[in-house]
Amino acid sequence: MSDPVSWSWPFRLPVVQAPMAGGASTPQLAAAVSEAGGLGFLAAGYKTAEQMRQEIERTRELTSRPFGVNVFMPTADDVDQAEIDAYAKVIEGEARRLSVTLGVPRGGDDDFPAKVADLLADPPSVVSFTFGCPEDELIRAFRDRGTTVMVTVTSETEARLASAADVLCVQGEEAGGHRGSFTNADAEAMSLERLLSRVREASRLPLIAAGGVASAADVSRVLSAGAVAAAAGTAFLLCPESGTSEVHRAALTDPRFTRTAVTRAFTGRPARGLVNRFMTEYSGRAPAAYPQLHHLTAPLRRAAAAGGDAETLHLWAGTSWNRARNTPAASVIADLSAI
Repeated sequence: MSDPVSWSWPFRLPVVQAPMAGGASTPQLAAAVSEAGGLGFLAAGYKTAEQMRQEIERTRELTSRPFGVNVFMPTADDVDQAEIDAYAKVIEGEARRLSVTLGVPRGGDDDFPAKVADLLADPPSVVSFTFGCPEDELIRAFRDRGTTVMVTVTSETEARLASAADVLCVQGEEAGGHRGSFTNADAEAMSLERLLSRVREASRLPLIAAGGVASAADVSRVLSAGAVAAAAGTAFLLCPESGTSEVHRAALTDPRFTRTAVTRAFTGRPARGLVNRFMTEYSGRAPAAYPQLHHLTAPLRRAAAAGGDAETLHLWAGTSWNRARNTPAASVIADLSAI
């Protein structure tokens, strides 16, 4: 494997719109961010290869500027079926209340082979991987096609394992949504500032800093700490271009939600969101079983979204959620890059 290519930040502004699987990261949002001078991202997680391809085509219709596509690495963690079955019994009352049937707690590879094949056939400017690092051969294949390869890391150990990539996205504990760790085992979560310091000692690759970024001061701070750019996700959730559900949008400005926390209750994998009733009642009882719990609770979450039930829905958000604004993505980019 050859060394990673020499890479410096090629975009006008040092801001990345973090990929948010589940609907928020639309082609309209990615295109708007890239048009404004940042790096927009599509999120291929939970989509089929065909759905991913359609979103890529739509984004290219909206912008001629570079953008990225994020892919989930297949999970290889062992799960305990007895624990999953026990959790299903714990939450079956929620299903009765919402008049739905719990989902089938299956595993799966999130259509990874087909997505990779499509991306290699018609590659975007940047492809990023979460929940692990691809094999050197795949990294080389993307690099040979002129695509920059990014890997999300949450520890210095993961940074070393991803040494063949072109750039690392360093995700601190402040980030909303799923923690992008390589395994689903319990591990120390570090603040972005601390993690940046650790990863800089472990890797010479360029670093993008993610977690709690919501202002120009936040961007300036991570650039001073050695990052080449900052990634923000929650800051874009209220933008009109985002696909954030109406109930999620309302919760982000609802005074009854006062803090965020990390939970496995919705998907079986640690993820940060607004603390609501479901998280409070079930976080201590949910096993480490992803994506099995994601599929198990999916009908509950769909029903909650349809019924405006914010207390049962996963309300992914980072620690900076209360600084998100209902304003176009270009305005968010301008605010973040005013440094």
